[in-house]
Amino acid sequence: MPGIDLHAHTTASDGTLTPTELVQRAHETGLDALAVTDHDTLAGLEEARQAGESFGVEVIDGIELAVEHAGRFHLLGYGFDPQNAALNDRLVYIQEYRANRNRKMVEKMREYGLDITWEEVEAEAGGDLIARPHMALALKRKGIVQTPQEAFDRFLQDGGPVHVPKIKMTDEEAIGLLRGAGGIPILAHPLTLKMGIGEELEAEVMRLKGLGLGGLEVYYPQHGAEETARLSEIADRLGLVRTGGSDFHGDPKPMIRLGGVIEGQPLPNEVLENLKAALRR
Repeated sequence: MPGIDLHAHTTASDGTLTPTELVQRAHETGLDALAVTDHDTLAGLEEARQAGESFGVEVIDGIELAVEHAGRFHLLGYGFDPQNAALNDRLVYIQEYRANRNRKMVEKMREYGLDITWEEVEAEAGGDLIARPHMALALKRKGIVQTPQEAFDRFLQDGGPVHVPKIKMTDEEAIGLLRGAGGIPILAHPLTLKMGIGEELEAEVMRLKGLGLGGLEVYYPQHGAEETARLSEIADRLGLVRTGGSDFHGDPKPMIRLGGVIEGQPLPNEVLENLKAALRR
């Protein structure tokens, strides 16, 4: 079925397909448009755009920023200028910090008795940016765990025995950077804020709107019908654009299929048209 997916990752962050391979997968899946939303990096966008021209897939520039919060707060950005100096400077700083953090995590794994080397983790990444899913895949390949999820549960999760916290932006900074670069900030998978779907979440979304939040990721594979309806209601009441995506990574999340957003199907094209209209406004 034709349609779109506005949330997917490549080897530029913690996905296992290169930007070209991801766009080719989108073409093979029958998607009309795809947003590349790697974590805290723009490194895969140019290659993805070129692949989009080759495969006839509209590629949307995107990013996913990690934000400091009691729950897991990720902010998606679309329609920004990828050459914006302030955005790029901040991303370079974050990437340099995390490169050191990742090496510290591998050191802690070895101290903990896990037979893993930096080179083995690097081989799983296939790109410049290394993240915890690559460590999980390395642990699986060595037979230390059976699945990537087991690696997170036993070792890599926040507060786990080998975890080292990563630097994150404040919500005000992240929203401001995306707005300053001409983009629209979208709250990704809102239920990961751990606020439920009631008044507490709506109050938090309203606060974020005051900082410049432009939309909610309403459509997400882990949202049930009730949750999708409630998030749609919040977005409409607060005048926020509704977006969605599969959050495709590849091997680290094998149950998630590219384009599998609503009951395994892609989003309708009108979701992208509404996003473009919000950007024009």
